[in-house]
Amino acid sequence: MNDAEGWHRLHPLSPVVRGGRATIAIAVLLLPTVLGGGRNQTRTLVDLVVVAVLLVLGFISWLVTRWRVDGDDLQIETGVLRRQSLRYPLSQVQAIDVVRPGLARLLRVAELRLRMGGASGKTARLAYLHEREVEPLRDRLLALARGAPADEPPPVPAVEHHLLATVPTSRLIASILVSDVGIAAELVLLGLVLGIVYAPSAAAGLASTGAVWILLVFQLVWRRFNQEYRLSVVEIPDGLLLRGGLVALTSETIRPGRVQAVRLVEPMVWRLLGWCRLEVDIAGRQRSEGEGQAQRRALRTILPVGSPAVADDLLDHLLPDRPRELSPAPRRARWKSPLRYRLLAWGRTPTCVVTQSGRLRRATNWVPLEKVQSLRRVEGPVQRRLGLASIHVDTAGRSVHAVIRDRDVEEADAALAELVVSARAARRAA
Repeated sequence: MNDAEGWHRLHPLSPVVRGGRATIAIAVLLLPTVLGGGRNQTRTLVDLVVVAVLLVLGFISWLVTRWRVDGDDLQIETGVLRRQSLRYPLSQVQAIDVVRPGLARLLRVAELRLRMGGASGKTARLAYLHEREVEPLRDRLLALARGAPADEPPPVPAVEHHLLATVPTSRLIASILVSDVGIAAELVLLGLVLGIVYAPSAAAGLASTGAVWILLVFQLVWRRFNQEYRLSVVEIPDGLLLRGGLVALTSETIRPGRVQAVRLVEPMVWRLLGWCRLEVDIAGRQRSEGEGQAQRRALRTILPVGSPAVADDLLDHLLPDRPRELSPAPRRARWKSPLRYRLLAWGRTPTCVVTQSGRLRRATNWVPLEKVQSLRRVEGPVQRRLGLASIHVDTAGRSVHAVIRDRDVEEADAALAELVVSARAARRAA
């Protein structure tokens, strides 16, 4: 639905889907009325009034919201008493997601979500559009974001080149069972069973307490499984396309040059199985008002679990000029960091720096030098006694912190000077 000035409205069912749990609550509210056959007229009238008010508010919200693509900006207008006109420059788009929660899939609608860069890092949301409109609109916005003329005809839907990675369901389940969250769930369940067996008099109290912990851990396990179920990574002309999800389907495009940092995580048990996890940090807040928990995440996982060879292939697409060789920490660093001394290492190229650390799990962080916001030299009291120093590499992302830990003072000073020059050159080149 659009007008002569190019304005469009959201799908008429948007208020229903946006309500989410509230929509389900309304259905539950009406169920006794329907089953009761209207015998309690007072309760029936109250229920109908509440539902009517909610429907009117939802209709007004839909009626006053409209959007359009104006040049190379996405413009969204909304509000009744306080009218807002929001503009989102497409040149600052970090990623574009297509999200389909369970209720949206049932009603054949989808949300288009644009994560922005800049200081605000806001998220533009078109919730919801008909599912047949979402993919063409995403392709058009991506074309405008990479500099295509505004009057250019809508592009043909992106052709998928080839599948880079996918995660078998059996491996995903096994990885969750031996992950931190999975082991915590197993320990809670084991403790509950042992408590009931060896202390039957306290079984009721143990059951109630254990049920709370089991519910909490199960929620964490379910959230991870729901997000990463059948996750696939496909190379397309606009970058990497990530698709996955069980109840809530997510389709996300990560554009080239938008990645702030990359992290490879190898827990101790996973290393024995030859598994690793690859995550990316993208500038801009990845949370927006009204999101469900399923879409709230600090990092975007592009490989929930896989072999180092698959992770290297993905890294070649994300950071082709990454460092291949790492320099270990000096031996005296073990006096300060005995548990992670053997994992401390770093390396760099003219365009990228990598750091490695960890105690029980190894974490390797890559940061493109063009994304570096600041470089800090830190020298604590223990480090001063040992002649060591650390260099912190800060980016606009909030989740990956690359730190060149516990290096010789001379090496740290030289690395700091070189990284300042390299980062400045990388920004100019970008």
